[in-house]
Amino acid sequence: MTPSAILESALYVTDLHAAEAFYRDILGLEPLGKVEGRHVFFRCGEGVLLLFNAEATKIPPAPDARLKVPPHGTVGEGHLCFAASADEIAEWRRHLAAKNIAIESEFEWPQGGRSIYIRDPSGNSIEFAEPRIWGL
Repeated sequence: MTPSAILESALYVTDLHAAEAFYRDILGLEPLGKVEGRHVFFRCGEGVLLLFNAEATKIPPAPDARLKVPPHGTVGEGHLCFAASADEIAEWRRHLAAKNIAIESEFEWPQGGRSIYIRDPSGNSIEFAEPRIWGL
């Protein structure tokens, strides 16, 4: 057996309100679900982006919890990459500049394809890259 796709990806944030505003208002993702103080979820194409308050996800579920999601979380800056064509990367550059979001790094990969990197309000590294950087 081999997994066919990644269904969801998670980032851990320090300020859920700031993260929600960034991913909704700056990146344009559609909110999918929210539990105040714990998480906010967004639809992204065929997948889901999960943003968690890391401290809240370390708490084990109650014995009588309906959803017994095990504790998880991480500390520090994570990374997530969104797929974007060369034309979309150019549009993202313009859009991010208009929103006063600094591009931290931009380059062409040796195997071909471009990437740009920004930071979210919690310091997570967010990349926009052409899928061909992975031969896709």
